[in-house]
Amino acid sequence: MGIYAQRPGKLIGQLVADLMVLLWGVAWALVGNLIHQMISMVAVPAKETSRAAGRLAENFHEAAEQAANVPGVGEQLRRPFDAAAGTMGGVVASADHQVANIEQLATVTGWLVFLIPVSVVVAFWLPRRIRFWQQSRAAQRFIDSDADLDLFALRAMAREPMHVLAAISDDPVGAWRSGDSAVITKLAEIELGRSGLHLPARLRARTG
Repeated sequence: MGIYAQRPGKLIGQLVADLMVLLWGVAWALVGNLIHQMISMVAVPAKETSRAAGRLAENFHEAAEQAANVPGVGEQLRRPFDAAAGTMGGVVASADHQVANIEQLATVTGWLVFLIPVSVVVAFWLPRRIRFWQQSRAAQRFIDSDADLDLFALRAMAREPMHVLAAISDDPVGAWRSGDSAVITKLAEIELGRSGLHLPARLRARTG
């Protein structure tokens, strides 16, 4: 037994529900990605600062190398440039750290925006799909074992509303006790419908 019903009406309902869950997930994935991009844009100025400070640090470092070539006073001349290069290096490190924090925030927020609404829907959808699969698999095992329809008829009488039973027979219990195959078959079909199964042709012929 697969995860989908054999009966067209129930099958269409399952397919629609699964498609809605899939579209819900895709929609929130797009929203999460959009939020990620919007937050990441906050890091653009910090990235520009890091690049500009990096270029200045390289320029100061080159100036320090040039100043060091002046005979006699080279070491004294290069110190201000080295200090400026070190300061720019600190600015680069600070900007990079800010960028990393913003990107981490963007990633976490994007995932939360996606996971929270999707998890809520899946928490309702998945257990129902699992229950249907378990119920259908169990019912299929009874059918495959050539069991008669009495079990399914009994379950239908125990679970169906009175007006449904009355539409089948004025006395469904009495009909079941007397072995009325027509009533038993109708009751069994109702119960099998819960599991999305058709009454096998061999059982229908046997009760016919």
